Amino acid sequence: MTCPLCDGTGWKPVEIDGVQRVTRCDCWRAKVGDTLLADARIPRRYQHCDLGAFITYPNERLLNALTRSRQFAEQFPVVDKGLFFVGAPGIGKTHLAVAILRQVIRTRGARGIFYDTRDLLKVIRSTYDPTNRTSEQDILRPVMTADLLVLDDLGAEKTSDWVEETLNLIVNTRYNERRATIFTSNYEEKEDRTDPESLLVRVGFRMHSRLYEMCEFVEFDGADFRHAPSNSGPDELHALWKTLKRPGKLPSRSGGPVRAQLREHKERHDGRAELKWTGGKAGS
Repeated sequence: MTCPLCDGTGWKPVEIDGVQRVTRCDCWRAKVGDTLLADARIPRRYQHCDLGAFITYPNERLLNALTRSRQFAEQFPVVDKGLFFVGAPGIGKTHLAVAILRQVIRTRGARGIFYDTRDLLKVIRSTYDPTNRTSEQDILRPVMTADLLVLDDLGAEKTSDWVEETLNLIVNTRYNERRATIFTSNYEEKEDRTDPESLLVRVGFRMHSRLYEMCEFVEFDGADFRHAPSNSGPDELHALWKTLKRPGKLPSRSGGPVRAQLREHKERHDGRAELKWTGGKAGS
């Protein structure tokens, strides 16, 4: 169906100070946004992610993470630093990162791209196969030049000299070109700088230093969405979060006792109900 404003030309008439002019039509902007989103490599699981749909509850650090995400998306491209979301699995780090990416593509016409770090390294390695006609630069160029890059799950990859050099090349190039990057990671800072599970050890000293220069670190915790019953709302997630010994960390991978207690909580329809978990209550 032809757009009634521009008659399919992509330009609509406007009057400015009594003078008839033309400007890009909203339909043209929407088509460009659709094309850019299709090129952004956002996985199907996250294509629905939106800042307005992010579920929150009384959790100061979770609320702060959402606030910083909104501020970044609204201010882009006039941002001094990128964002680095740090926290346990399943609390919404990727949701926030993708929601920002989708918003700046839609509202700013930005060229954005999403990569899981392990997938990116796998794709780069595949170019070393002589039967593959794609070159390493074909993969790296859009990663390095995108207006906004989301690099998900940093630190999850198996460390090696090649991994460190490749990721440092990407990070340093984007840093030098002042291109905004959003990272997510499950690895937190540790007091023991030699702890193999610390962010410092997982990414290396050079990148660790550079990341602090180019990003604002946003650490937060919360209930693991993946362990919550389907269609859980704020009350259920808040209750789940309160049962944990440490916010964002599940006592058990099965989640069975937690789910059972949440069902009991849901049936009672009482958001103030205390859940009886032997591990006690969580903090901040």
